[in-house]
Amino acid sequence: EGDVICVFSQYGEVVNINLVRDKKTGKSKGFCFLCYEDQRSTVLAVDNFNGIKIKGRTIRVDHVANYRPPKDSDDLDDVTKALHAKGCGVKTPPHTSSDSLSEDDDVPIKKQKGEVCS
Repeated sequence: EGDVICVFSQYGEVVNINLVRDKKTGKSKGFCFLCYEDQRSTVLAVDNFNGIKIKGRTIRVDHVANYRPPKDSDDLDDVTKALHAKGCGVKTPPHTSSDSLSEDDDVPIKKQKGEVCS
């Protein structure tokens, strides 16, 4: 885990890592999930690490749409439990009219639950 964090931290602060291990042997299965502090770091890591070779192995780095925490999460610390509950990374603020878009630009807006758009 430390080696993965060391390599991936060059693009931002890693706030959580889940190195998937075999339950019987405890050995790594060869993949993990990690969470950066911000979305920019995630994009940089995906763009720069996907397809490179590290120690003779080509790695795949991609975004995860629906991450599910491990079922045996009883032994997790409070910070990790909070990340699993609210999701990972910083939420980006919605677009406002003061941003650089003109009024003619069509931008899809996602509604929050219970929110009404006029």
